[in-house]
Amino acid sequence: MHITVEHITWFLHDAAAIIKEHRDELTQLDSPIGDADHGINLDRGLSSVLNKLALAEESDDIGALLKTAGMTLISTVGGASGPLYGTAFIRAAGVLRDKQHIAQHELVDALAAALEGIKARGKAQAGEKTMIDAIEPGIGVLQEARDADDGVFLEAFRQAVAAVEEGMNATTPMLATKGRASYLGERSIGHQDPGATSAWYLAQALLHLLERIPSP
Repeated sequence: MHITVEHITWFLHDAAAIIKEHRDELTQLDSPIGDADHGINLDRGLSSVLNKLALAEESDDIGALLKTAGMTLISTVGGASGPLYGTAFIRAAGVLRDKQHIAQHELVDALAAALEGIKARGKAQAGEKTMIDAIEPGIGVLQEARDADDGVFLEAFRQAVAAVEEGMNATTPMLATKGRASYLGERSIGHQDPGATSAWYLAQALLHLLERIPSP
């Protein structure tokens, strides 16, 4: 698999589109346990990323592209999601600095770094009703297929997205111990975490990208 800066740009457009499509749903999920703005904020942030890229000088550096996206999310998205997703992009950018093209193992390493960035920024671990509960199982699946050939890796990525969905669903019965939802105590139980849900949508956008890249 040969992933270029053009492909990453496709992903960012797909990510912005899927978040815009589900903006109201994400905001409604955020209403009972957050500030009722997750979908609105993330939609605005990803739209700002696209606007920023449209004005930026053309570059083939994947790391630079992801760093720009991350910094834009941090500066334009309110609440916790901007710093968390922004940090994820910046950590991934660090792994892919000066790369004009990457293979699947480098993508997996970047995604793993993104997860560690989210954990560090949010001071959270799995089991606390956050986006980590969705992302971490998916990363685990991908790490097992890190060095697989294209066909096996793509199927593993589909399984990873399914694992993200399962992790997202598992947040519903959890007690929140991080973020604004934690203020509700037991009243946070029974609500699906909006950050885990947006993570699932972004995982779908990345899968859509990989399915469009022809095998060499």
